[in-house]
This record gives sequence, structure tokens and C-alpha cells, in this order.
Amino acid sequence: MIKFDSVSVKKEGRVILRDLSLCLDQKRIGVIGHNGSGKSTFIRLINGIEMPATGQVSVNNLYTDKNRKEVLKRVGFVFQNPENQIIYPMVREDLAFGLKNRRLSKSEISDRIQQTAEMFGVSDLLDRLSHTLSGGEKQLVAILSILIMDPDHIVLDEPTTLLDLQNKKKIMDILDNLDQQILVVSHDLEFLKSYDHILRFEQGKLIDQGKPDDVITKYIEDALC
Repeated sequence: MIKFDSVSVKKEGRVILRDLSLCLDQKRIGVIGHNGSGKSTFIRLINGIEMPATGQVSVNNLYTDKNRKEVLKRVGFVFQNPENQIIYPMVREDLAFGLKNRRLSKSEISDRIQQTAEMFGVSDLLDRLSHTLSGGEKQLVAILSILIMDPDHIVLDEPTTLLDLQNKKKIMDILDNLDQQILVVSHDLEFLKSYDHILRFEQGKLIDQGKPDDVITKYIEDALC
């Protein structure tokens, strides 16, 4: 369960997110809204990248301000630009990075990398140089670098922005078959139509939530007015 309790965020005297109280237990959650609506700030609060000015955010009863290290183990975050997430020149090295911090043995790390790559059909990428990957391949590696850590929740910021239709479908299929709770910020409304729950932000406030058919349809109608 992800919980927001009277959360507000202020930057340079301006309110970015205001008075948000919310409990999220749905498996697939989409987040929509115009640019500057507060949705990116909202997802960054979930693992403590951002901290509230007032109120509290908790993940599985762990508070992001008091238990940030534990929260980071439970929440994986995939950035919009995968190059912000890929650190090492070789894909295999990049996937090993987080596992080394967990103090796993070399054999355990190697086995988990191979198993994860095989599970998602990307074994051919492991020994590639990261800078030679396409935008879609880089996004896949960024997602795998989170999945390999086995978090309870995965948050993704615009995961399909750089992708062609083939890679978009591949990422949609990967996310649809995960056991973890998934939260996705996206302007790609088609991507979110099959999700369980949609949150809509405008001007720093949560103004609508519910089933995709209802929330997305109203969002489109308002945009066309």
C-alpha cells in the first residue's frame, strides 16, 4: 500500500502539489495530466526523491522521511531518459551494479542477470556497449536494472516516449506480466487504457481518479473544449 497523508510540496514559494490524501492498492495505476500539473512531483515522492513540505508519504507502512533506505529497496524508479539511469559502459556491468550493493556473491549476481535477461528475451544485449543501444534497447535495460532488484513497487516516468511501436509493445507486455504494483506517468493514453486505476492531476491537485474509461474520456473531453 502506498499512502499519502495531507501531502503538499512547495518550491521557491510556489505550491507544486497541494493537500493530497490518497491510498493506492491497485496493481496497475496510470497517472495523467498536462505538463506542470504535479504528476512528476507526485511519483518522485513515492521513493523519497522529493520530500513533502507538509504531510507524510508511506510505502508498506515505511515513511519516506524516516525510513528512506528501506523505502528505496521496495520502490524501483525508472526515469524518462534511460541515459540518466545507465551508468556503466557494458550492459552486463550495469545490471550488476545494484546487486553488488546487496553484497551478493559473483555467482549469484551472474545467475540473476542471466535469468532476468532470459525471462524478458534480451540476453543478446548483455555483452553490448551501452552507448551502441537504440533508444528502445536503452529503455529496456533501464527497466531491467530495476526489475533485477526485485522491488515491491515500480514507478515509471514516461517509459514509452522514445520508443517505436515494436519496443513500446515489448515494454507494455513486460509491465503487464509483472507481479509488482506498477505506477506509470504517461501522455500515451492508449498505453494506460487497460490499467486498473487512473489518477489525473491539474495545477498541483488530484482532480479525478477511477477507471480508465471514465477518467481518460473526461480528460480528452476537457482538452478538446
